[in-house]
Amino acid sequence: MAFKIRDHNDNPLVIDTFDEAIRQEPDAHPLFHSDRGFQYTSKQFYQRLKNAGMKHSMSRVAHCIDNGPMEGFWGILKREMYYGHRFTDRGILIKEISDYIDYYNNKRLQRKLLVMTPMSYHNNYRIAA
Repeated sequence: MAFKIRDHNDNPLVIDTFDEAIRQEPDAHPLFHSDRGFQYTSKQFYQRLKNAGMKHSMSRVAHCIDNGPMEGFWGILKREMYYGHRFTDRGILIKEISDYIDYYNNKRLQRKLLVMTPMSYHNNYRIAA
């Protein structure tokens, strides 16, 4: 799992995050889903997908529901770790977000995943496949 936190949502953010994901899982050739942001439609990003042997899935125009799972995650993160807190230090906020992503993936049980964590569910799926 790779993620980067930066002050700007730009091409370097997307490219660096993608490269980190490939570094962590060099044999993975998944379907890459994104919205239609300029970062994901650039020739530079398209070439990276092609070099990694991935297919690109994009949400349809005016169909924000296509990004529902990711939007749902951000809603949960905001509700469980952000709302009601005041962050005055950028470093502390980044650490809290990083810690929450680790918690969500490795410790937070989810009914829709048969009362497993996302990583446990993923690992069971890989074993079964």
